[in-house]
Amino acid sequence: MRHIVLVRIDDRLIHGQVVTAWIKQTDGNRILIVDDKLVNDRMMQRVLKAAAPPGISIEVKTILESSDLLKQDPEPKENIIILVKTPEVLESLIEQGVEIKKIILGGMGLTGSRKRFNKNVAITDEEAACIKRIIAKGIVMEFQLVPEESAVNVEKLF
Repeated sequence: MRHIVLVRIDDRLIHGQVVTAWIKQTDGNRILIVDDKLVNDRMMQRVLKAAAPPGISIEVKTILESSDLLKQDPEPKENIIILVKTPEVLESLIEQGVEIKKIILGGMGLTGSRKRFNKNVAITDEEAACIKRIIAKGIVMEFQLVPEESAVNVEKLF
């Protein structure tokens, strides 16, 4: 299994908090964005790559490609940060055998059928059910916007 240093749900993917605080906190040097739709959006991929600091590898892969990659033997000195927009993507990776021990829930915007869950997070009923299933598998999920902020156990927010 590859060396994963952070798994984060944040619908903005790469932004100031990720490229500054989380990369420094985790010593991440490779960002894997798992998104089946974004894999075909070359323009958005260029924007995301431009937002990353120098020396950080950025890849956008499908769930299946990511699962295959993450189950490979680790590369020396590789510290992977996994970024996804929704919990369903992580549930799919977990179901395909990717070992995830902890998930950081970041921002999920108030759009469509999403309802406010806590500050900076809005979720649909389906996303809430997915989060509960992930937690039921024994995976720790914490809400934390930046590393300096105290983490809140998501299970306690329900």
